[in-house]
Amino acid sequence: MIEFLRQVPLFAKLNEDQLNLIAGICSKKAVRSGTILFREKEPGSIFYVVYMGSVKIFTSNSAGEEKMLSLFKEGESFGELSLIDGKPRSATAQAMEDTILIALSADSFLEVMRNNFEITLGILQELSQRLRDTNQHVYDLTFLDARSRIIKNLIMLANKNGIRNGNLIVVRHPLNYDEISQMAGVQKNVLMQVMRDLTDKRIVTLGSNDFSLHLDRLRQPS
Repeated sequence: MIEFLRQVPLFAKLNEDQLNLIAGICSKKAVRSGTILFREKEPGSIFYVVYMGSVKIFTSNSAGEEKMLSLFKEGESFGELSLIDGKPRSATAQAMEDTILIALSADSFLEVMRNNFEITLGILQELSQRLRDTNQHVYDLTFLDARSRIIKNLIMLANKNGIRNGNLIVVRHPLNYDEISQMAGVQKNVLMQVMRDLTDKRIVTLGSNDFSLHLDRLRQPS
């Protein structure tokens, strides 16, 4: 547990005693793919770090239509907002695959924040970055066309989860078209039209369990 916590950006600056403190008050939780960890408007009681797997954060309307906000992978944390301000959850969290989480109760989480400035600062920096990301997303929806938003989200996904070799980025899992359409703010049929064009131009290469993004071809004139 200590070695894993040391790799988590939020805890990276902690000393051995502080890491032992965190390890002593948190627990591992295994969940199946599709499990809802918490729902929008529920009270918040747990802070999570992804140990293995992935979790999506999304909102939905009365018709059941979803808007994906974030995707968290190994070492990334979520669920702190409602623990800090005491308000209900602002979105729903769902495991995208069989996932193992590190869980910290609200009382323990707040106690750690009170006694460890490094963790408090790390959480403030993380929340600030998410606010910047939200502002950028609003800008993209306002000023970028659908094709540009799709390409930008593919690049973000590849940079976050892929392995880069020169101008080629390979991501070792299949493209999830529902996720991309939600994150880019486009209808799925629009996404499929753009993806056909990108594959025809060999900017994106699709495999059965991976996809590749060719940055050099992306820079070429259409």
